[in-house]
Amino acid sequence: MMRRTALLLIAASALAHGADWLETQLARPVLAPRQTTIESQVYFASLVPAMPPIADRAQWESYASQLRENILTGVVFRGEGARWRNLPTKAVWLDTLTGRGYRIRKFRYEAVPGMWLGGLLYEPEGLSGRVPAVINLNGHEGDGIANSYIQERCIHLARNGVIAINYEWFGKGQMSQPGFQHDRMNQLDLVGASGLAPFFLAMQRLVDIAVAHPNVDAARIAATGLSGGGWHTILLSSLDTRIKLIMPVAGYSSFVTRAQFPDMDLGDSEQTPNDLARFADYTHLTALLAPRPAQLTHNALDNCCFRADYALSPLLVAAKPIYALLGAADRLRYHVNFDNGHNYGLDNRQALYRFLGEHFFGGKFAIEEVPAAEDLRTPAQLRIPLPEPNETFQTLALKLSAALPVAGAGRADLKAITRWPEYQVQASQRSQEVADGVRITHWRLAMNGTWTVPAVEFEPVGPVDTVVLFGDAGRAALSGEVHTLLRGKHRVVAIDPYYFGESAMGSRDWLFALLGATVGERVLGIEASQVTAVARWLRTRHGTVRVSAQGPRTSVIALVAAAMEPGAISAVTLARPMRSLREVIEKNVSVSDAPELFCYGLLQKFDIETLKALAGKVSE
Repeated sequence: MMRRTALLLIAASALAHGADWLETQLARPVLAPRQTTIESQVYFASLVPAMPPIADRAQWESYASQLRENILTGVVFRGEGARWRNLPTKAVWLDTLTGRGYRIRKFRYEAVPGMWLGGLLYEPEGLSGRVPAVINLNGHEGDGIANSYIQERCIHLARNGVIAINYEWFGKGQMSQPGFQHDRMNQLDLVGASGLAPFFLAMQRLVDIAVAHPNVDAARIAATGLSGGGWHTILLSSLDTRIKLIMPVAGYSSFVTRAQFPDMDLGDSEQTPNDLARFADYTHLTALLAPRPAQLTHNALDNCCFRADYALSPLLVAAKPIYALLGAADRLRYHVNFDNGHNYGLDNRQALYRFLGEHFFGGKFAIEEVPAAEDLRTPAQLRIPLPEPNETFQTLALKLSAALPVAGAGRADLKAITRWPEYQVQASQRSQEVADGVRITHWRLAMNGTWTVPAVEFEPVGPVDTVVLFGDAGRAALSGEVHTLLRGKHRVVAIDPYYFGESAMGSRDWLFALLGATVGERVLGIEASQVTAVARWLRTRHGTVRVSAQGPRTSVIALVAAAMEPGAISAVTLARPMRSLREVIEKNVSVSDAPELFCYGLLQKFDIETLKALAGKVSE
């Protein structure tokens, strides 16, 4: 009894002197260096589907047809995208610029209702009869359609009898607006409309415009582009067989490769869309090009992404057997460029011209470019008038969110939306000590051998209950909250679930959330299930468990956790929560800022109040 009283006096004295000692304990590392990053790389890459064994042409044709349909209906055209898909292509032709041996016709077209993009159509001078067309797809160049190498390529094509089409990509050139930034497309995902749909329709409607041109030979339409344009090229060409010749340049790699080279290859929101890798890897998409002529082009000295030495081979390994099976082995080529950097420079352009010449012109096409410096236009000269206001990802998402969430959603819906995993804790004690009358235990909490959650347990003498504490800024920033709870005689277990504190992965870590979503996982489900697993583990050891979340992001995680398992979590306390998930759209939040808040279709059926209703006892 005397020892217990002494400990209580020591604890009270320590707590009265502030929380400095708590900061030290909370900040002490529990995980191994880069542990969460490596766990993410291994787990997500293990879910990427492999190419299936294909016995003959008939089996491949059946498989390819079904795979295209699965991707189009299950990834690209979900929700509102299914309606957008069936709308006619609208194009408005504007003024014409004359050049030496070619002319440029400006146009604008509607990708989805109210969202207009600008385009340029380069035509040969004295055009007559049917000629090939090349869809030139841009990457992440700031100048967009005014970028010099894109103009040079389009001019050369037009001067040599090819119609070249180019459009202004979202977030680039004239479309450089916050609502068009690519990490805002996930706002459409939040309302269940597929943020990928505007991207794909923007490409596909260019093909519609090309096919409708009276001088375009529909049997000779090609697609090409660098970086994001290379991604454009593989996605469009694999799913739209109207593209007859394909040359992506430094634009994509396998999802497995992306996990292995995260600093280079993970890719933006559109390149890693929700659920694509439930159906197909980019290896599959490469095989879907067969038997059409395809030349995969990568840069050996690339300083950006998709470098030739690691990105190219897995694509060829997947596609070569299919090309051979279809009797078209000679139509799959690759070109490795050795110029410096991430480029579609002269060597790569000449590789395109040779490839076009071989397959569209019987080997007769001009390889050497005539200098075009004096033909290059400024962004202002190429600017295309667009309707005002013009819909953006944000404005579309706001309109679609107005009637959401729908009524009647329950726990089964939440389980499906979050792709709820079921974790069990295997606890490993890393250290234990008594400091100032409080027993402090550092734990590694393994979750099904997949994830490891760091935890620090603070146990005062005679605790009244147990509180699982976590926050947006990580556990190291929660000394004040721990201090207050210990004064109230609560046992506190401070954790860092996936993406927070010690479980964060550094710069560009949000790209792993996209990788998880494309293989069919949901970061929100992972995080919330980690919390419930910790709560169950503590409940079996100590009885009643409450959860306290500090910040808007972790508040949503806490609500989902309690909504899914109210039996494990007796009550939830929230600090600085959002009032509605609609705030994500209204404030134009990026997926890079709060990846779990963009869980596909969450706002379709749930908002903060509906989650609270399922969670039970919630206070602020």
